[in-house]
Amino acid sequence: MASSCIGWTPLLLCLVQLLHFHTHAASASGVHPHGHANLTRHHSAPWLCRPDQANTLLTLKQSFSFHPNGRFPYDLESTTTLPSWKPGTDCCLWEGVGCSNSSSGHHVVTALDLSGFRLNSDGIHPVLFNLTSLRMLDLSMNNFRGYDIPSVGLERLVLLRHLNLSSSGISGQVPIGISKLTNLISLDISYRSNDIEDAEDDYDIDAISVAPNYGLSVPYFLNIVANLSNLTELYLDLVSISSSVQDCFKALAKSVPHLRVLSLGYCDLQGNIDSSLSRLKSLAVINLSGNDGITPGPFPEFLMNFPNLRVLQLSCINLQGWFPRGTFLSKNLRVLDLSWNPDLSGHLPNFSNAASLETLWIDWTNITYVKSSYCGFKALTELSIDGKIISTDFLYAFGMLASLRRLFVTQLDSPRQLESLFSWFGGIKNLRSLEFDSCDLSMTIPSSIGNLKNLTSLVISESNLTTQTLSSITNIIDLKFLKIECYDSFFAIPSAIGNMTNLERLHILNCWSSRPIGPIPHEVGALKKLESLVLHSMGLSGRIPSTIANLTQLTELRLHGNHLSGEIPTSLFTLPALGYLDLSENQLSGPINEFDAASSCLKSVYLEMNNLTRQIPQSLLVLPNLKDLNIEGNNLMGSVDLASLWGKNLTSLFLSYNKLTVIEGEGINNSLSTYPYQLVELGLASCNMIKIPKLIMHAKHMSYLDLSSNKISGDIPSWIWERWNYDPMWISLADNMFTGMELNSYVVPFSNTVYYSFNLSSNRLQGLIPMPYSSAEILDYSNNSFSSLLPNFTLYLSSTAYLMLSHNNISGYLPRSICHSPLEVLDLSYNNFSGLLPRCLMENSLSIINLRENQFKGMLPSNISIGCPIQTINLNGNKMEGQLPRTLSKCTDLEVLDLGRNQITDTFPSWLGGLLNLRVLILRSNKFHGSIGHLEDEKYRGRHFSSLQIIDLASNNFSGKLHPQWFENLKSMRQDNNSGDIIYHSNIGVLYQDSITISYKGFTMSFERILTTLTSIDLSDNALEGSVPMSIGNLVSLHVLNMSHNAFTGEIPPQLGSIIALESLDLSSNMLSGEIPQELTDLTFLSILNLSNNQLDGRIPQSRQFETFHESSFDGNAGLCGPPLSKKCGPSDIPSETHLKNSSHGVDVVLFLFVGVGFGVGFAAAILLRWGKS
Repeated sequence: MASSCIGWTPLLLCLVQLLHFHTHAASASGVHPHGHANLTRHHSAPWLCRPDQANTLLTLKQSFSFHPNGRFPYDLESTTTLPSWKPGTDCCLWEGVGCSNSSSGHHVVTALDLSGFRLNSDGIHPVLFNLTSLRMLDLSMNNFRGYDIPSVGLERLVLLRHLNLSSSGISGQVPIGISKLTNLISLDISYRSNDIEDAEDDYDIDAISVAPNYGLSVPYFLNIVANLSNLTELYLDLVSISSSVQDCFKALAKSVPHLRVLSLGYCDLQGNIDSSLSRLKSLAVINLSGNDGITPGPFPEFLMNFPNLRVLQLSCINLQGWFPRGTFLSKNLRVLDLSWNPDLSGHLPNFSNAASLETLWIDWTNITYVKSSYCGFKALTELSIDGKIISTDFLYAFGMLASLRRLFVTQLDSPRQLESLFSWFGGIKNLRSLEFDSCDLSMTIPSSIGNLKNLTSLVISESNLTTQTLSSITNIIDLKFLKIECYDSFFAIPSAIGNMTNLERLHILNCWSSRPIGPIPHEVGALKKLESLVLHSMGLSGRIPSTIANLTQLTELRLHGNHLSGEIPTSLFTLPALGYLDLSENQLSGPINEFDAASSCLKSVYLEMNNLTRQIPQSLLVLPNLKDLNIEGNNLMGSVDLASLWGKNLTSLFLSYNKLTVIEGEGINNSLSTYPYQLVELGLASCNMIKIPKLIMHAKHMSYLDLSSNKISGDIPSWIWERWNYDPMWISLADNMFTGMELNSYVVPFSNTVYYSFNLSSNRLQGLIPMPYSSAEILDYSNNSFSSLLPNFTLYLSSTAYLMLSHNNISGYLPRSICHSPLEVLDLSYNNFSGLLPRCLMENSLSIINLRENQFKGMLPSNISIGCPIQTINLNGNKMEGQLPRTLSKCTDLEVLDLGRNQITDTFPSWLGGLLNLRVLILRSNKFHGSIGHLEDEKYRGRHFSSLQIIDLASNNFSGKLHPQWFENLKSMRQDNNSGDIIYHSNIGVLYQDSITISYKGFTMSFERILTTLTSIDLSDNALEGSVPMSIGNLVSLHVLNMSHNAFTGEIPPQLGSIIALESLDLSSNMLSGEIPQELTDLTFLSILNLSNNQLDGRIPQSRQFETFHESSFDGNAGLCGPPLSKKCGPSDIPSETHLKNSSHGVDVVLFLFVGVGFGVGFAAAILLRWGKS
């Protein structure tokens, strides 16, 4: 069970729904309640169905597609093509259709049950609403591809008694017209996550997929139920309800007096559970699970008083306090779910008839067991408990449950609990499904687990376990399904896995290790019944064992995300049943060898992100059943002619980022049979292409097109947005040589509301930026030569979260209407925008604001509220004035603040020190003044500026002394940081990387990405005075330190020699005096040193990096002598003995010098000993 509120609650809901709905649906239409075939009613001629209704059904059939085309993730192969639906035949005999007599001499269609047919359609065709004689309509478990429920039409079906649109891929608002269906007895618009009917066994549940309902909402719940007085069953699970829970209950109690089933799981309900529900005396099923917005409170005791209650599901609704000691009144209670209420305490509930209970979930609660409790759960088939409740007494009270089929155990973390549990297992003879969640199974599991003879499914999720754990599990030799999803643990697969010869599905995933943990054992080849093998992201290494060729029933092989190496065994491509092969993201190398394509069943092949070489074998390209091929990100070479691939059943093809040259042959056959009609996804980035393949214009439903990083020039053809304007689209034409676009206006005529990404960056496009008619979530026009925007361009940003217009020549103002868009990333850098910033800019959803290198002026917006989501503000190179708004301190997620090269007048913003995520602070070239004070809030003691890694305060008017504690707080620089991670922000699935410009090693350098190892402090060109703080020496990971052009006095602190990562040190143009500390020679990475124009004296150190520095590093210090200066040193210039004795690093220097010139280790050791005794 996953560690979330959404556990197995939807599964129980399915059982309840299936039981109730099909029974009532059958009674409504006069058909048998089991099976679709029985809906067909045979009758004698001449009573045929009405011709208009037959035509309506035939039109409806035309709206369905029976095969997945890849456009939508939930497209499935239909279970039927409705072959009986033929013109000229009696529609009452058609599959899924039920009829009744009418006075007109014809039968009328009264029932339409297409549930579970897995039909695909672009929404519910409105012709359906012409069937006004319908009394039962069931379109559940089909796929309407995220289209809205028609807002009008349903109200015409006034005779309807049963309506089921559950798990049918619909979205939008539930139409108010349903309120006019006053004859409704059952209404189901819910989403259930698994189709239990079709699961062959318990272990098969994870394999079932149905289309979810997308964002359904009920804004008018009270109005919808107001007229449904005949309603007895209401299922709205996973439909967002805006009304409060108390208002919903009051409306139901008033308007729906006969309600028996109320299922409102995961409906975003808020407020208090109102006792008005108690007036619905007939309630048998109550499901409120997953509504974590319900006000925390005690268990509503009135729920125990329903006499007919059979199902009560209250998971994850913030129940707290002590569970009532009363008794459930109902003697038929079958299901009780109190899980995921961690603040709910008390003892096991009391039941009028415990023997009726079939399902009990009390995991993730504080419910305990007392010895005096008597359980008597004789019919219990499903039990979910926490480890902390497990004891010998508790398990003994349950007895040897012969009825128990499924057991979930969570938070098991002690050997005693584990021992008690496995001892109890010995008497549970019929257990079929066992699941551990968030348990510590690294403890020894007794081999007696093998006595669970009837166990067919074992799932271990988010738990710790070891190779020894898995070895014990291999004793369950009758297991059919084994799934392990790790949490912070990794292990090798034992060879004993070969003992589990009855396994049909073996899934081990996300047990990630950055280092190889061992190979796939050859013994896996003994699992002859295996149909699905998934070993994903678990650090496996070595070659793919050849014994996998023995798995002749294998239909699915997923080994992606490991360290597997060597060549791909050719036998994998010809396994007789294998349809899905995924070996991506490994270290596989060598060629893909030719194989017998005619004998292969492969439909989907994923080999991307490996090190495969040579040419693509012809056999891979001519696989007769191939639908999906991804080989991008390898080192494959040669030429690929797309003409040889068109005309097949390909739905997705990815060849990007190899060494391929992709062409579309000139002599291609333009017959209809060669058109790539089914193509949905095409990735041809970096394929040396010089033109867009013409025949892809014939693809009916393209949703992903990547032609970036090629050499395509000329105009972008208009058919790209004319052909596919009704599909969700991801398109990238970036990094080419396009100079124009074939458009009739500056609005790109995409019209689909779910358009995702449009990327035209890094081309040669000019003029006014064309905007997509339907807003895209990601818009990238950067690195072109665009000069202007539409005056009303923000109207086309209604769904845009990521807008990138950087590196163009765009001028104009930034309108206030930009604040009305849902932008999260706004990058207008390197343009010619001017004027004031909208005051609302920092009020909304923006997390990245990059306006660098423009002409904006005025003050920074101060309208910033608590919870500000901003992570980056970059206004470098503008004309901003005034003071920094103190409200910036509310942006607790802020990581990068770059206000360099403006005209801001203020004192140092010590108040920003409480922003514990702030990594980059650049204020250079402004008019800041005063001291760099140490202002520490007690709330952040010792953590002030603790994450800063880049500080640039150069070229201001700062003065006064530096406080030593200021540097002590810079904890990120006081720790070794060798990770070299890139600082990035993940917004809407897109990575955004910050860029900065700083003074680095004497040069102004731009960094297009910021690594965690890039650390720099630049305080140059100010009026700072006093001594250089010794505390700087604690910043061991600092790379660049520039304190030049100030008025520092005193000696250079020898502690600077402890900054072992330092690469550049500039203390020039100050008034520093004394000798250069010998400790600075310990800085072995130092490549830039500037100590010029000070008052230093004495001999320049002559070891290590100091031998490489030019004399300019020491110019302007009249008292310095020795190389590289021409001035020779006299006896008085030798470093004092006191200085050498006080140097903790002097020994290392001498040792380094002697070893470096070839002296023996013994001599060096003698020098060390003599210095040590001095």
